Amino acid sequence: MLWQALRRFGQKLVRRRTLEPGMAETRLARCLSTLDLVALGVGSTLGAGVYVLAGEVAKEKAGPSIVICFLVAALSSVLAGLCYAEFGARVPRSGSAYLYSYVTVGELWAFTTGWNLILSYVIGTASVARAWSSAFDNLIGNHISQILQGTISLHAPHVLAEYPDFFALGLVLLLTGLLALGASESALVTKVFTAVNLLVLGFIIVSGFIKGDLHNWKLTEEDYELAMAELNDTDSLGLLGSGGFVPFGFQGILRGAATCFYAFVGFDCIATTGEEARNPQRSIPLGIVISLLVCFLAYFGVSSALTLMMPYYQLQPESPLPEAFLYSGWTPARYVVAVGSLCALSTSLLGSMFPMPRVIYAMAEDGLLFRVLARIHTSTRTPIVATVVSGIIAAFMAFLFELTDLVDLMSIGTLLAYSLVSICVLILRYQPDQEMKTEEDEVQLQEEKIPEAKKLTLQGLFCPLNSVPTPLSGQVVYVCSSLLALLLIVLCLVLAQWPIPLLSGDPVWIAVVVLLLMLITGITGVIWRQPQSSTPLHFKVPALPLLPLMSIFVNIYLMMQMTAGTWARFGVWMLIGFAIYFGYGMQHSLEEVKNDQPPPESRAKTVDPDLSNLCAHSV
Repeated sequence: MLWQALRRFGQKLVRRRTLEPGMAETRLARCLSTLDLVALGVGSTLGAGVYVLAGEVAKEKAGPSIVICFLVAALSSVLAGLCYAEFGARVPRSGSAYLYSYVTVGELWAFTTGWNLILSYVIGTASVARAWSSAFDNLIGNHISQILQGTISLHAPHVLAEYPDFFALGLVLLLTGLLALGASESALVTKVFTAVNLLVLGFIIVSGFIKGDLHNWKLTEEDYELAMAELNDTDSLGLLGSGGFVPFGFQGILRGAATCFYAFVGFDCIATTGEEARNPQRSIPLGIVISLLVCFLAYFGVSSALTLMMPYYQLQPESPLPEAFLYSGWTPARYVVAVGSLCALSTSLLGSMFPMPRVIYAMAEDGLLFRVLARIHTSTRTPIVATVVSGIIAAFMAFLFELTDLVDLMSIGTLLAYSLVSICVLILRYQPDQEMKTEEDEVQLQEEKIPEAKKLTLQGLFCPLNSVPTPLSGQVVYVCSSLLALLLIVLCLVLAQWPIPLLSGDPVWIAVVVLLLMLITGITGVIWRQPQSSTPLHFKVPALPLLPLMSIFVNIYLMMQMTAGTWARFGVWMLIGFAIYFGYGMQHSLEEVKNDQPPPESRAKTVDPDLSNLCAHSV
């Protein structure tokens, strides 16, 4: 009895979302075009980082080779973006990575993904709102902060902010009201701010190439000594490195690329529009790819212009672009940069707020969160309760809390989602196509399993006899993908936490890495030899299984860079989430309700024809 109870419990954790193939009816309004999705993706991704990040990375990590850093980071982000694009074509629903996980690897992983996406969006909204408030306050002479610090100062360092930010509170509530009005109204505002932002960035890039000097990409130690003599302040200059285009070497490019990777985070908000895009199977892949291309061109152009306008070691990380224009003699351009920065922050804020209620709505509609959160407004056809609740929570956090120590939690949630989406693409591509089956077909399928299992030999793994996916080949890929994920976690842990023994040539650690690489290569070869599904899609990830595996490796490696304190806070958040899931979500899941409706005999004989059962034979 105990074993049966544990078995039933385990089956609940890995049950998959039943989903009708194709584009089903939705309670939300299908009103977003491909241009709307591109604007949403660009606005969400191309935030204030383009005005600040380039200066910080160029001065402290990469120098002029920051352009290579952005290229490497863009290629890494494209790996995840392509996986999202295939799923957008395959599963045109709201929920993004949450739903993709639900239809592939099961309910517990889906809840974990959705719960962390909510955390990422809430913290992202609150932190961008405070940045907007701070930028505006700085533009008017810091009068707001000085008044509030003198009258309502808060005394709880590392927990509460220095003062309550009424401006950020009002800004989040205002945009919450805008989002509640409708998706098309939000998209219109996003397009306007994104257009202004791109015009300002275009002005910066053109100005930089006009006023730039190619000598700033070939600086020497003599230039550094001359700058020190002029300023008589070595602390403000920092370190030169070895000079030239790559002053901090290959290691500097890698460090800079790891930082620049986060500049491309945000495109995944496009994947939450599956029930509001007019043609999601075409628009979502196009929107993701085009928005990543536009963002890369903007980052590449701005970082090139910035490092051409002035020596990288004289950049001011807090405000590099205004200082660069001041250095070049174009002081009035500082106000143009300020306008662009506020527009970028506005689109970034909308980009964080837009997907948040969509994920909450998708989880509530599935029963994993409280059903009231799935309520749709009858006239605007927006998830009104989820929008209002998430907006109030984000506004409250922006109003009171110090968010610096929480920002890394955003990265864990986002990278976890990226990794799971890549794994899901890898698994689903090698599963057999599921069509409507009669009871006789199912009996025949069960009978075929016995002789097919005998083919699971070493030769059968690398030279399968079938040219189309079978239940056995799908199960092989499912198991191999799980093993690969585990091996990649171990490899990234070794590379991130114990790099010194490796670099010093310790034979034990080198042997461990070589063994891990051999196992990963062998298992990848097994997956590569399995037959792929030929189901036609508007977009498919090329070069499977290599591209998804590269994406998983990059994401896990970056997650391993997080501090122990960040992982501890992540653990606390997950404990809260699991309390909700095991206390409410597991019992109220729609899959639980569906399983309770038919009699046991009927359930044993019926085969679900939907996408969620593509991996059913691997359970």
